[in-house]
Amino acid sequence: MSNKQLSDIKYSVLDLAPVLEGGSPAQSFKNTVNLAQNAERLGFTRYWMAEHHNMPFIASSATAVAISHVAHHTTSIRVGSGGIMLPNHAPLIIAEQFGTLETLFPDRIDLGLGRAPGTDQTTAHALRRNLDSHAENFPDMVEELRGYFNPSKSTGLRSIRAIPGEGLNIPIWLLGSSGFSAQLAGQLGLPFSFASHFSPNNTLGALDLYRRKFTPSEVLEEPYVMVGVNVIAADTDEEAQRLATSLYQQFLNLVRNTNMLLQPPVDNMEEVWTEHEKHALQQQLGASIIGGPEKVKRELQEFLDSTQADEMMIISQIYDHEARVRSYEIVSELMNN
Repeated sequence: MSNKQLSDIKYSVLDLAPVLEGGSPAQSFKNTVNLAQNAERLGFTRYWMAEHHNMPFIASSATAVAISHVAHHTTSIRVGSGGIMLPNHAPLIIAEQFGTLETLFPDRIDLGLGRAPGTDQTTAHALRRNLDSHAENFPDMVEELRGYFNPSKSTGLRSIRAIPGEGLNIPIWLLGSSGFSAQLAGQLGLPFSFASHFSPNNTLGALDLYRRKFTPSEVLEEPYVMVGVNVIAADTDEEAQRLATSLYQQFLNLVRNTNMLLQPPVDNMEEVWTEHEKHALQQQLGASIIGGPEKVKRELQEFLDSTQADEMMIISQIYDHEARVRSYEIVSELMNN
């Protein structure tokens, strides 16, 4: 096993454009622009936004539009989707949207693809009108989408063209929280991003599967792994633990199906969750890294040792925007030393 250090790999940002209690989607997008500009200043490689629907606490539902907004307000950082939930869309539409983005912002756009709906089944039906294009068709949808960018590889209707999109080299990533996309990414020779931030127990198995199934392609000669990880960093362990209670409350609201906005920190989670809920959340958020600089550095290195990732995508669901920016500053100090 190679001896990777924190300074050896790349770091990126996943932004869910959280809507804060007492805030609004308009404020969320202002925070997104500010965070993206700070991420660029701090040396992060890419800034991704996620597609979710019918979730009042996430503002990035029109993901391609949000990506355009971020790209317009930054100059060099790569901007992309983490991810576009492909079964929600006709592949042609995604090819045109991301072809437009790449045309407007050359060599800066990433297209990360997921196969989950990013929402509940009722909302998925509203998005798709029928659910025939479900996850089992995902490999065919990926192939169709790639064919619009590179018609020489298309097996479909050659008369249908994505303009803009055709002929553009937009990096495609497959995203996953289980083995399905890991295996597909390996077989296609594409980069793979794993959602350790909410599926920690599946991480090592999925990464092993991806690496074992990897077939070199014109895109990649060797496997390339990115892992998502929750990081709540602050100047002290105690402050970080307090900030993390917003993340706990968000996942608790998902478990309870209460759909509340991102809540301010609380002093004592024991007054908020039951023992059963606490155990469930500890399973789901088990890979989260929460603490002051020394603790974050130690646990990030341990996570890197176990995953041997090539890149980490940092998710920091923090209520106070200045504290959120500070969390990324602390990570940047670790990645540059």
